[in-house]
Amino acid sequence: MDRVHDVLIVGAGPAGASTAARLHQHGVKDLVVLERYDFPRDKPCGGGLTGHCDEALAALDLKLTVPFVPSAEARVRMGGFVRTVAMGRPVNVIRRVELDASLVAQVRARGIEVRCDAPVEALAVGADAVTVRLENGRELRARVVIGADGAASIVRKHLTGNAKALPHRLVMHELPAQLDDTAMVYDFTPMRTGMRGYLWVFPVTGGRANVGVMHYPSSRKGVPELLRVLREGLEPYGIDLPAKGSRAWPVWGYHPGAPVSAPRLLTVGDAAGIDGLTGEGIAVAMEQAQVAGDTAARGLATGDVGFAGYRKALRRATVGRELALDRWLARLLYQAGPGWQRWMSLVLFDPDVLEMYAARVSGSEVLADQKLRLWSALARHAVASGARRRKLRDALARPDQPLLPSSSPSPPISSSPTTSSS
Repeated sequence: MDRVHDVLIVGAGPAGASTAARLHQHGVKDLVVLERYDFPRDKPCGGGLTGHCDEALAALDLKLTVPFVPSAEARVRMGGFVRTVAMGRPVNVIRRVELDASLVAQVRARGIEVRCDAPVEALAVGADAVTVRLENGRELRARVVIGADGAASIVRKHLTGNAKALPHRLVMHELPAQLDDTAMVYDFTPMRTGMRGYLWVFPVTGGRANVGVMHYPSSRKGVPELLRVLREGLEPYGIDLPAKGSRAWPVWGYHPGAPVSAPRLLTVGDAAGIDGLTGEGIAVAMEQAQVAGDTAARGLATGDVGFAGYRKALRRATVGRELALDRWLARLLYQAGPGWQRWMSLVLFDPDVLEMYAARVSGSEVLADQKLRLWSALARHAVASGARRRKLRDALARPDQPLLPSSSPSPPISSSPTTSSS
């Protein structure tokens, strides 16, 4: 058995690589990242670097070195209603297979050890260390273990006792498609047939499109049904979904009361919970990684590795405040009964709400700090709710507008090494 390391990080995706980068900034050198697969490795994801990803990359001294499509507009749709909203700054759409490999290369360049083909099978927390057993039978020990191992996190399971709950479900497919522009499409039309979430069409480098659906767990929807929803939802865009190649995966929405730490254990990224409203995980992971890295480094320095304050620290950070707000909004917007129409009509037809959320998605505003604007929107909706719901019913009754791809060139591609796209 190896000596006792300071930190083991399970998972080398954006959450694990970012946490490793943060710990390195604090001078933590005895650090090993364990990854189940080798890089480059595929990872299903929408690929939008939303939220405060630029600031997070800069704070971690990481760079966006892979090609991306800067998307400066969001197109929101429901049935016959379509509205285009300008982003506060462009959202960069990347391919995860490229981004994850780039981040791993950057942390390795700092001397951080990343061991691939090292799936973790079990862990046991002792008085002075955590023992991690790999699938090949080898055991490693560390003073602190950080779970950045996604929705199926073994660290999360240790904290929750593998409690059963319905996850968000996502299905995506990347395919060749010449889109008419670089706008990110968020299509809520499938909600009229019982899905609770949205369909997306994002532009990707090389004349491709990233398409998919996210379903909120207010009702059960299996993968075959979600594939049908995706296939039918893409028809107005002139996109045919191939019979094979789609990827489906579950994720857990962030809950401010869920266990995210225990003595010697922390979770970050999808293991701690994604954005329940949008399904976003990359920017969330990078923002949480700063809190996790700061917490672990402080614990190592002081000897207090109980991490009792970690959940509160996550909740008080900007990322935690926005996740908590989005969780509340998701419960209203994606509820199982007909009440979702009241809140969707607010989102679509209030003059300010879509702009606020576009700014939230692009990271140009912190929506949790816009309480006065939110309350003002609710007050307006109390007066206009009836008329707006009638407009929503009209939009749902109208035929879907044809949004066919054009023969225009592929979306512009940037490979600038800077972290800012604005």
